[in-house]
Amino acid sequence: MKKHLLAIRWIVTGLFSAALVAVCAGASGETTNALPDYHALVQSSDRSDTDRKADERRKPEQLLAFSGVKTGMKVLDLGAGGGYSTELLARAVGPLGVVYAQNARAREPFDERMKNPVMKNVVPAIRAYDDPVPPEAKNLDLVTVFLVYHDITFMPVDRAKMNKALFAALKPGGHLVVIDHSAKTGAGATVGKSLHRIEEATLRQEVEAAGFKLEAEDNFLRDLNDSRDVPFREMSNMLTDRFALKFVRP
Repeated sequence: MKKHLLAIRWIVTGLFSAALVAVCAGASGETTNALPDYHALVQSSDRSDTDRKADERRKPEQLLAFSGVKTGMKVLDLGAGGGYSTELLARAVGPLGVVYAQNARAREPFDERMKNPVMKNVVPAIRAYDDPVPPEAKNLDLVTVFLVYHDITFMPVDRAKMNKALFAALKPGGHLVVIDHSAKTGAGATVGKSLHRIEEATLRQEVEAAGFKLEAEDNFLRDLNDSRDVPFREMSNMLTDRFALKFVRP
């Protein structure tokens, strides 16, 4: 009889704890693993005019949808730069999630952005690309590398080591999403500095060598009118042909 009463006690205690977690999550207006309203997120009134202008070429709703970012996720934004994508990810994961924002050096625009209340769940990380993951960033749900992989190709970076570090930081089933400016077939990683581009096949080969498997690709940033032989900064509105690849850690 006592064993039955003890079992019932543990069941009731467990249910109470689960209910308490649910109430706390509800109080914050968030639940984990929920799919955010990307449209409403992008239309938030507190986003800057600069970011809204960048939306025209960055297509944030499609970007977030392709990435599959959800509330409560743990995310690493590699090469965060000024924080445009970092802020979008922070809004998507909500107060129950966290976004680690890696940069190889301090950036004033990013530091200014960190003053915004919406960035309170962002953890800045000044780290080398060879060793980009903070020690506490384990079992990540998502890693994003937006428009920066081509830059890494002309830096003194061991990209194989970097990709393996990203693989190790992700939980099984976690995703790596890479978007970059497309170079011509055969260009490989040789035009990163001159054209700020990289051949899609080369990037895919390097990432897959770390153990990743390609899960999906999307054409929402493709532009077949791009000759792919001009630096993107010299193009009208910087509208290049960009590929979007989603890899998974098996």
